[in-house]
Amino acid sequence: MSRELIHYGIHFLLPVLIGILAFPQFRWKAVLILLGGILIDVDHLLANPVFDPDRCSIGFHPLHSYWAIGIYCLLLLPSKTRIWGLAFMLHILADTVDCLLI
Repeated sequence: MSRELIHYGIHFLLPVLIGILAFPQFRWKAVLILLGGILIDVDHLLANPVFDPDRCSIGFHPLHSYWAIGIYCLLLLPSKTRIWGLAFMLHILADTVDCLLI
């Protein structure tokens, strides 16, 4: 139970907190973008089964691959893509923590 709370807390609560505290000039837009990091979970639809609670997503799904993570890190560099890079890296953080808790 605590594994799920930690995992989904990082997925949903942390982006809201960061959006509100770190981006006061456009906080709600930032919150929506940071929550949009969940979009990379679309690659779970390629797996069989789609959801396996004991599977580590990192390195297994294409948008959770190390190549993809490298691209997300590069998105952190230009100011125009930084918030999306942060959104995707928060998602990867949540999934990494989940992998460590399996």
